[in-house]
Amino acid sequence: MRDLGAGFGYLMKGQRWVSQHGKQFGMGLLPGLITLVLYAAALVCLALWGDDVVTWATPFADDWTSPWAGLFRGFLTAVLFALVLLLAVVAFTAVTLLIGQPFYESLSEKVDLAEGGYAPESGLPLWRELWISSRDSLRVLVRAALWGVLLFALGFVPFVGQTVVPVIGFFVTGFFLTEELAAVALQRRSVELRERLALLRSRKGLAWGFGTPLAVAFLVPFVAVFLMPGAVAGATLMARDLVGETTPEPAPEPVPHPTGDPATH
Repeated sequence: MRDLGAGFGYLMKGQRWVSQHGKQFGMGLLPGLITLVLYAAALVCLALWGDDVVTWATPFADDWTSPWAGLFRGFLTAVLFALVLLLAVVAFTAVTLLIGQPFYESLSEKVDLAEGGYAPESGLPLWRELWISSRDSLRVLVRAALWGVLLFALGFVPFVGQTVVPVIGFFVTGFFLTEELAAVALQRRSVELRERLALLRSRKGLAWGFGTPLAVAFLVPFVAVFLMPGAVAGATLMARDLVGETTPEPAPEPVPHPTGDPATH
């Protein structure tokens, strides 16, 4: 429970950090806005033709008596839409980070400098960083999709599929969302995907506390755009915790000698 609160605390600290650095916040909005336009078009297409896809995929229900075929396909359409929304949260983050790689790298570095006075660098050229980010994001999306298929199947279980499964879905999405965001800072520290996943599995509460509320908030498209810069900042703060980096304590101010300059005594 302590880690859950700490994870949510990092999310809030990240939002507070960007609110105090307006230039970084403004630059961090641009990639999210671009991604939002792309995803809005995709979700509109799904809303328009999702039922056609479900009808095509369930020919065995063509001969069912009314209203069972319609109810069955309507339920599957709703589940499909919910599944796509959950996957879209992770994919939205991955695509936004890829588009905004230079912006978010700069933001993450500035958070490191502000908190620790030093920003680790990967030493890799930009094209190499983009390649690693896109490759790792694809791997994360495959893992998220496998979980999505499992949750989709469990959605057919009466009661559990309509109550427990959606909650699990948000926690799973939150975990992968946290990995995507923390990767910005951890890649600069040469922490590979396997190591990042192992770190987050060892602190699941931290990942859930950070990513699950964010996953819920990201279901509202415009909210996702405005929270993204702060999410990167907060994930950088969390990454410092995961690898054991601490913010140095400020040096104590010298106490003046009661009788003047001590060197004269």
